[in-house]
Amino acid sequence: MQNYENITVIFAVVLSLSIPIVAIVMTFISEMKKKKHETELRLALIEHGTDAETAKILVEEQKKKKKEDKFGGLRGGCILVGIGLGALCNSLLGISPKQNIYFWLIIAASIGVGLLVSFIIEYKLGKKEPEEKTLDETHI
Repeated sequence: MQNYENITVIFAVVLSLSIPIVAIVMTFISEMKKKKHETELRLALIEHGTDAETAKILVEEQKKKKKEDKFGGLRGGCILVGIGLGALCNSLLGISPKQNIYFWLIIAASIGVGLLVSFIIEYKLGKKEPEEKTLDETHI
């Protein structure tokens, strides 16, 4: 029995140490593939008659568009407010995490409500944005 416990402990330690190593290696491989894809894209643009500087600018603009997330802070804030409201509901109802699963269900539901509120706000702000852009373009 003692031998089985030792093997379990060693196995758990090895797995817990291998997770960050695998994550780092996979991130490195992913970045290398992205750079290779960007290089291939630039070469394809150059082969079709685009000069090197324009091809570089086009590839960089695509990267900027993908990274642009204006509502990340809003989404995170709504999630945190949802967690706080869920914890408040749990404390008012007197539910502890050791008692039953309802504690975690209330937290999960409040996170969902926070995400829903975030979506509604993003949707309304997204509707207003095109109107503002057309106004700015007419003034130029």
